[in-house]
Amino acid sequence: MTHGLPYDALLVLSFGGPEAPEEVIPFLQNVTRGRGIPVSRLEVVGEHYYHFGGKSPLNDLNLEMIDNIKAELGRRDYSLPVYFGNRNWHPLFEDTAEQMARDGVRRALVFATSAWGGYSGATQYDEDISRIREHLSGQGLLEIEWVKLRQFFNHPGFIREVAAGLRDARAKFGAAEAPRLIFTAHSVPLSKPDPEGRPTASDIYLAQVREAARLVALELGTDDYDVVWQSRSGPPHQPWLEPDVVDHVTRLHEEEGLDAVLCCPIGFISDHMEVVWDLDTELRQACEEMGVHLVRARTAGTTRNFASTVVNLVEEASGLREVEFLGERPGWGVSVNGQLAAQYPAGAPAASGSAGD
Repeated sequence: MTHGLPYDALLVLSFGGPEAPEEVIPFLQNVTRGRGIPVSRLEVVGEHYYHFGGKSPLNDLNLEMIDNIKAELGRRDYSLPVYFGNRNWHPLFEDTAEQMARDGVRRALVFATSAWGGYSGATQYDEDISRIREHLSGQGLLEIEWVKLRQFFNHPGFIREVAAGLRDARAKFGAAEAPRLIFTAHSVPLSKPDPEGRPTASDIYLAQVREAARLVALELGTDDYDVVWQSRSGPPHQPWLEPDVVDHVTRLHEEEGLDAVLCCPIGFISDHMEVVWDLDTELRQACEEMGVHLVRARTAGTTRNFASTVVNLVEEASGLREVEFLGERPGWGVSVNGQLAAQYPAGAPAASGSAGD
């Protein structure tokens, strides 16, 4: 028990990114492990990283977010240790988990740096947790119970912080400009239809991104916006969520004379490679060539208000705060030891104690 919390630690679990040019290919090999992608292809993808000196901004941004979370925990008089681990690069989850076990952690909350359901946003993190449990057992270390915090795509704190970033970005346009509001998120492959008609991984992800965009737009007092996608990869024959953000802006410019875009990377918690390359580099270049005024809103992850949202989720998981969400229902996605759970083991309040929109 740590100052009223039924957990020993909080783990921030993220994707990871290289820190130097020589780390780019090994990092990408980790990301694509088991897919048989040749190094020559990885070198092409790696050019995005080499453009920025071989360093991803993600680790530094996560460390800044963790500092903010620690500060917020301190403001609320919680002495909960915060650890940091990645799936694909250092600090690796395996190493962090070993250290946590040696430090005596037996019950840990996991904050995965994704707001969403679906495979890459949720299930893959559950797989990470299952893999790490086996890893710790193989190392002869004592077992840790891992409780992953729920999806937060419609949490009021997240929605309001994204909206605040958009208000600040909107102020960078001239009074006579009428920018088109465009929300963008990472594209994913379309899942095969479920034989029993249940929502698939891509269905869940698509619905949550659209709902988050709707809630942010509602906070801004508008219903005039688009939801588009970016950063697709994989073979051309495989269908992914569309349209692509660059294609979409180009079409609007050519067909409707679009000359100003307010872009919100709602699908991303921090300004990592998919933001600084796909939006700040490729989209910006395309807009400059067309004469379109582009302003990209900030992401939420390194703000104090976002850290407050994370600590609210910690309190919710500990049964100390009602479930907060906007819209019809929260995105649960809680998992215990890598398996989906109906609710937190600590007995968080039911969703009936929610806030509607």
